[in-house]
Amino acid sequence: MNNWCDVASSKVGTHDLHQITVKAGRLAEGVEEVAATIPDHYVAAHQLARVLRRRGKPQAAALIEARLPTSKQIRSGDLGEILGTAYVNEFTVYDIGVYRLQWKDHRNMAMRGDDLIGIAEADDGRPLFLKGEAKSGAAMGTAVITNAREALASADERPTPHALLFMSEKYLAAGDEHTCDLIEDATLEGGIALNQVQHLLFTFTGNAAANFLTTDLENYAGGVSQMAVNFRIPAHQEFIRNVFDTVIANAV
Repeated sequence: MNNWCDVASSKVGTHDLHQITVKAGRLAEGVEEVAATIPDHYVAAHQLARVLRRRGKPQAAALIEARLPTSKQIRSGDLGEILGTAYVNEFTVYDIGVYRLQWKDHRNMAMRGDDLIGIAEADDGRPLFLKGEAKSGAAMGTAVITNAREALASADERPTPHALLFMSEKYLAAGDEHTCDLIEDATLEGGIALNQVQHLLFTFTGNAAANFLTTDLENYAGGVSQMAVNFRIPAHQEFIRNVFDTVIANAV
């Protein structure tokens, strides 16, 4: 994102608010950059490489296209999660190394559970968790923000046990035993303290949503550190369409 976006950061009390906008004349570059990351979110790299090796590029392209959502609503939601993942990995201390969209039941269905779970390790070896909600909409209002806040408050403001189990299994399957151990140790040895958790409310919108996020942060009365992000692209629906069209065109 650094290449084609600007980030303006501010404080709302003790919490962080970040507003992302596209640099002048760089939107087409953003489409290409985002499109290049999409296949990895839907198809594991080793699976795609295997199909490419065995069947060639046309079949690899067919595999990618078969996994991409065709529903406009699902594409919007998925891209919000993909951009949220990119934000976490590029701009925070946390890492999201498992792309959960690879395990969707159906390409035109939304996934349940925590949208984003980032992992970091404190200097003393304790695991730190980012629990995030990613929302996408051309014209977002308070109702969506309220829904996201309710999701962040679930499971006593911690990542849900089911989501953590899912993530630990996938990290282990990918050969990342250390991250798997961090998650397992935190969940099996007395649970996760709130000072090990940070919340992220990530919004990808066509309208300016910073005021809604500011109000949400001002009203938050819990004890978890908060981070809110508004990634605004006025041509929201066009951007989504161009990204997925580019993925398909590049795969062939």
